[in-house]
Amino acid sequence: MSVLDLYREAGALHEGHFLLASGRHSPMFLQSTTVLQHPRLAERIGHDLADVIRAAGLAPSFVIGPAMGGVTLAYEVARHLGTRALFAEKDGRGGMLVREALDIGEGETFVAVEDVLTTGGSVLKAVRAAEARGGRALAVACIVDRRKEEGPLQGYPLLALERLYFETYAPDDLPDWLAARPLREI
Repeated sequence: MSVLDLYREAGALHEGHFLLASGRHSPMFLQSTTVLQHPRLAERIGHDLADVIRAAGLAPSFVIGPAMGGVTLAYEVARHLGTRALFAEKDGRGGMLVREALDIGEGETFVAVEDVLTTGGSVLKAVRAAEARGGRALAVACIVDRRKEEGPLQGYPLLALERLYFETYAPDDLPDWLAARPLREI
C-alpha cells in the first residue's frame, strides 16, 4: 500500500483551497494528524521510514521532530530504529529549542523527521535546535516530499517515503480557479 493510499484510507487527502503553514496556497492538502492518530497507520509509517533511514546506511543516536506534528512520527521512527525520540518546540522568537530535560551529547548523531515537507522550514528549525545543543544531523527524513525540485534540503541529505508534487502558489500569485474556492487555513 502506498503512502497516498494510507492517507486516502484515513480520510486525510483533501482537495479545495488551503493556506499551508509555509504561507503558500495549494489545491491539495495531506492531513498527517488524521493518519498518525491511528496507531496501526503510525506504526506502519514509522517502520517504513526507519527502513529508509537504515537503507541509507544511517544509525542515528536519536530522532527528533518539530512539535507538535513531528512528535508522534519521531517516536514511531525511533521505536523502529531502537533509539530515543526527542522533539523541538517553538521558542517564542521564531525559532525552536530542545528542552533541557532532553539530553543531547556533544557530537551525538540524529535524523530529523517531518510529515509533509513543503519548504522544510519547521524541520530545519528542529535541526538547528538540536545542533545548538551539540547534536550532529545525519539527514532529514519525511513521509512525503512535496517540494518542486529533488535534492538535499539546505545541505542535509533528504530521505522520503514518497515524492508527491502538488503546485503551490504565493498569496499574490493565485490562479483565478483557486482564488474562487473558499480558503481553508490549516
